[in-house]
Amino acid sequence: MHLDVDLPFFEDSHRTLARDLITWSAAQLPADEPEDVDGRCRDLVRQLGAAGWLRAVVPASQGGTFPTVDTRALCVIRAILAYHHGLADFAFAMQGLGSGAIILAGSPEMQARWLPAVAEGRAIAAFALSEPDAGSDAAALTTSARRTGEHFVLNGTKTWISNGGIADFYVVFAREEAGISAFCVPARTPGLDVTARLQVIAPHPLATLTFHDCHIPATYQIGTPGEGFKLAMRTLDGLRASVAGAAVGFAMRAMDEALRHVRQRHLFGQALGDLQLTQGRLALMGTAIDSAWLLTTRAAWLRAAQGAAATRAVAMAKMHATSTVRQLSDQSERGAVVGRPEEHPVVENVVEAIHRDPTVPARGQRPRLLVPIVERGSEATEESEHAELCLAMSPGCSRVDEGDAVSGPQQVAGPEVTVEQDVRF
Repeated sequence: MHLDVDLPFFEDSHRTLARDLITWSAAQLPADEPEDVDGRCRDLVRQLGAAGWLRAVVPASQGGTFPTVDTRALCVIRAILAYHHGLADFAFAMQGLGSGAIILAGSPEMQARWLPAVAEGRAIAAFALSEPDAGSDAAALTTSARRTGEHFVLNGTKTWISNGGIADFYVVFAREEAGISAFCVPARTPGLDVTARLQVIAPHPLATLTFHDCHIPATYQIGTPGEGFKLAMRTLDGLRASVAGAAVGFAMRAMDEALRHVRQRHLFGQALGDLQLTQGRLALMGTAIDSAWLLTTRAAWLRAAQGAAATRAVAMAKMHATSTVRQLSDQSERGAVVGRPEEHPVVENVVEAIHRDPTVPARGQRPRLLVPIVERGSEATEESEHAELCLAMSPGCSRVDEGDAVSGPQQVAGPEVTVEQDVRF
């Protein structure tokens, strides 16, 4: 694998990280499709924690590698893990997503309890936002949290929860009197049950959770009451650039498998790779990957330098990178480059796995929405940045209820450009 980290967006620490992780991944992450997905995922979390890679998802104050969570490091790590092993990338990403709200707004006691364990691979994290009737429309969630003295009582259902059934704690979003709030719920809490395990074409732990009179201490609330929806969006926004990084990793692996095949396959007395049509196809693939990586690294650098002001660049990088890997994996899986699967099972199995992976957008017709990309005037604030993110770019919602919308100026100035943005995260 060759990942260009010599770009000026990176520092020496990122280059060392990339070099060491590529070496480790090649030795420790052989391609496999385990029958026991839960067990394999637990093992991967332990492996990643023991090797120190999970330290990138928490700040240094809680055992992390960097003073704050570094978006550039997340993109590098996810690109490399995705290249070698899709489930390893999933395990890494979920540790970050599941602990993000605690990093942003958790109490010191909550952070001390869970974040070091996440970084060391001793605790598996999960993010519980989606519901049967509140997926893309996340602000419409109905799971309730009722305050009774020094406790909250949770009731409702969450579904499509990654790491559901194997997590040690869930960050749960529920509606209380003040609005949507966030809570940290340990997996063994009475009243929390895993009521269904969901099967998908890319095997990974996925479940439906049911809360029935689930009592948790009031101290398990994360952040300010009623601010949970904004906290969920901030958490998703923090990980969005890394989705582009993972997509680039998958695309690079598909490209390498295609290159390996066209060098070995011979037609008309020459290698398939010597044919002009094949070279043209590979040139387009390589150019698409390079452009996706450049957009991703620019977005990650802007995110590190400007925070929420990088929303547009991050959304563009994610859109282009995920579209690129979908196109590359689809072409390869259909045999446009790699040939007949019965003749080349190793190549086909790798590309097929990439094509099925949950990070790769689904094949065929998919819902898309038009996202307004607006140059903001000087009067725009960080709050209005988040408001537009929720309304237009969030991977988890298509609208914001009036009661949950972020306050602050909504007027923006400048020309409007429209691009296509995937609804799915």
